[in-house]
Amino acid sequence: MILRVLPNDLDINIHMNNGRYLTICDLSRVDMFIRTGLARTMHKEGWIPVVSEHTMKYKKPLKPFQKYEVKMKIVDWDDKSFHMQHTFLVKDRVVAEGTSRGCVLSKTGVIPPDTVIQKVTERLETKER
Repeated sequence: MILRVLPNDLDINIHMNNGRYLTICDLSRVDMFIRTGLARTMHKEGWIPVVSEHTMKYKKPLKPFQKYEVKMKIVDWDDKSFHMQHTFLVKDRVVAEGTSRGCVLSKTGVIPPDTVIQKVTERLETKER
């Protein structure tokens, strides 16, 4: 995602507010949900995504109206959670990095990532037929 620092992103130091980075990470996850078909699968199954942990490392500030890119990828998963990496770049230079852990919940509890992946894959295969 290519974005630009807007006035409502700024803090008192006139650079992007640390809380805004977390919001952008949320947006990058939603973008991934939509692009992969996970959003549709979650809606159909009555599931909801939940972030259980998030950390950020800030290397360089993002200034007003500065253009930046955010890359998000799933780097691993275990029996309950997906582990994601969020990278903020300016001209291919890393200015901030975040990691998050999230799971998918139903009314009965956590849906194992393997089950989530299987359901999304099944939906995509059915759609291609």
